[in-house]
Amino acid sequence: MTISVNGTEINEASINAEMDRARSAGHPEGEQLRDSAIQELILRNLMMAEAAKLGINAGSEEETIGTLLEKEVAFSEVDEATCRTFYDENSSSFKQGEMAAASHILFTPGEGLAASLVKAKAEGILADLQKNPAAFAAMAREHSACPSGKEGGALGQFGRGQMVPEFEQAVFSMEPGNIAPELIETQFGYHIIQVTERKGGDVVSFDEVKERLQAYLTDMEGRKATHAYLAQLVSAAKIEGYELPAFA
Repeated sequence: MTISVNGTEINEASINAEMDRARSAGHPEGEQLRDSAIQELILRNLMMAEAAKLGINAGSEEETIGTLLEKEVAFSEVDEATCRTFYDENSSSFKQGEMAAASHILFTPGEGLAASLVKAKAEGILADLQKNPAAFAAMAREHSACPSGKEGGALGQFGRGQMVPEFEQAVFSMEPGNIAPELIETQFGYHIIQVTERKGGDVVSFDEVKERLQAYLTDMEGRKATHAYLAQLVSAAKIEGYELPAFA
């Protein structure tokens, strides 16, 4: 069935051209691509017709539509009280992820007796480090099988889910400055772990997020106002051959 908007046909050539434009912008292939193209063409047709009624011609189609929306879509910047209410009602969304920084010395076991010897060596070094933690970096440079050994075993900062479970469990159960009291075994071998930093897990204060939250909520208000305006244009139009799902 032919698609038309107030008597103006939207033909296959224009639909295909819009689909090509969407592809070049990175939109994925599939049935939704065609639907999105048709919806975009219908709404653009309605907005350009409305702009013509109001005598708006800003040069390009994009600029004309932008001028129309600036003129016809009214909304106010969200105030601080609204931001505060949103913050209080969604406090879990403002929780900062737990982070840690750690160093390790990795020992990779071989087979049979060799594995036992490697573990015994690791346990001996761990016992020495418990007595002299300041030697950790030097021991890592000398003994670690991990490339981080060159950096004194430092792995940098990481969050939950970024390390294998056994390693993560050990790190996030320790206080900064401590060395794990026993070897931690993972799929990579035996680790001596020293936690150098722990932070996060706390709710970010309202003052820290106020400006970004205000910008986000104001943008949402703008989107709602634009949708309401487009819904008015759609309801007043005669659209044949296609039903806009978002405005049905």
